[in-house]
Amino acid sequence: MGCLLSTRKDSGRNRRRPGSIGEVSVYVPGIRIPKPVDFAQSLGDYLSKNIVERLSALRTRIVVMASQEGPTITRTKRRSATQHGGSTLADLLHALEDYLPVLLGLVEDGSNLQYKVKFVWVNQEDDAEETAMSNAWYEVLSVLHLMATLLLSQANLLLLPRSSSDGNQPKVTEESIRTSVDIFLKAAGYLDCAIMHVLPQLPSELRRNLPVDLAEGVLRALCLQALGQGVDIQLGVAIDSAKATIAVKRRLACEMVKYWQQAQDNIMNLPLANGWGEKHHLFVKWKYVEAKAAAYYYHGLILDEGNTEKSHGMAVAALQAADEYFKESKKLCEMFNASPPLSRNPPLWGTMKYLSEKIPKDTSSKVRINSDLYSDERIMETAPTLPDFALALKPDEYQLPSVEPSWRTENIKRDKVVLTPNHLKGDKDKIQ
Repeated sequence: MGCLLSTRKDSGRNRRRPGSIGEVSVYVPGIRIPKPVDFAQSLGDYLSKNIVERLSALRTRIVVMASQEGPTITRTKRRSATQHGGSTLADLLHALEDYLPVLLGLVEDGSNLQYKVKFVWVNQEDDAEETAMSNAWYEVLSVLHLMATLLLSQANLLLLPRSSSDGNQPKVTEESIRTSVDIFLKAAGYLDCAIMHVLPQLPSELRRNLPVDLAEGVLRALCLQALGQGVDIQLGVAIDSAKATIAVKRRLACEMVKYWQQAQDNIMNLPLANGWGEKHHLFVKWKYVEAKAAAYYYHGLILDEGNTEKSHGMAVAALQAADEYFKESKKLCEMFNASPPLSRNPPLWGTMKYLSEKIPKDTSSKVRINSDLYSDERIMETAPTLPDFALALKPDEYQLPSVEPSWRTENIKRDKVVLTPNHLKGDKDKIQ
């Protein structure tokens, strides 16, 4: 039901990692790169020549583009235009979208064609240099992961402040801000589809042996990260809006905490200790602590609106907690940037630009005013619990595309392939 082969020794020939990736606003995992596949040898006896050639052409295009551009996609320079007028990210994403409907023909109606081709991908976060599986659902999973990764890279580029022609401070445009939220939700939709509809198609043994790049916990963490960063953008918009109340900002900040906490819960026990993996873990931890600083800050402001000594004391506790978390987040940010591949912070903007100025200032002011209520130790011991809000931001609903019509119109050699909806149902947990 799909043999497995993982190459543990990292020769460095396939896994070309950059020494530095520049400025980072959005964590983008290392690009998994597909290796060539000979569809004619594996499927020539089962499918028409036209379908085999179409599969080969579509996947070869992806292999070439990913191999050439994969090592540089995570670097934060503006992508240059291609000969067709698009960008590398957009062209590769389009190639994957073209490939998916044709690829899904291998798994339609439980066809045993899904086990005929050995698909090989170069990993980034796993110890194994590459993982090969003779299961087309593994290929579908890898494609969706790559599609989401490309969108996260696109969002990162949009959210890096750029110098304006008028010579003012670098900034992120309102259009880029709006577009980035849509991209986060779309990326989350790809990942949610992978988790809910593709992973369950793999036999349990293969699921256990997936590279950590594609582990369910990592996929869930990436999905939650996309949603968490989407809420971060919404909070920044609320901060800039005169109509947004402190209560609205607190709710957004508290929701952001929950997204990042769930992301951390999903990857904390996974073996993310190899290059990109360690950087991934540090990014989630940094953003989780940073979100708590924002949530405690706005919680403290609301508590300070109360008229009792107790509410004022709790406000001081919350603000001091915000200040401590803010200091911790800066240390974690430094650790993230120092972890290979090296990275650096873009100029501050949005939520953290505002809070980096307000948290220290307001905390110092409130502590000074209320210093007669609690000692520092007492304040930290009684830091109030954050309110619990339901999560509002959800992934876009993404469904796998329909199988390309050519699968039904071409002359498939059906005498040599068994098409049964419940193919080998009793042996679904075995690896041949």
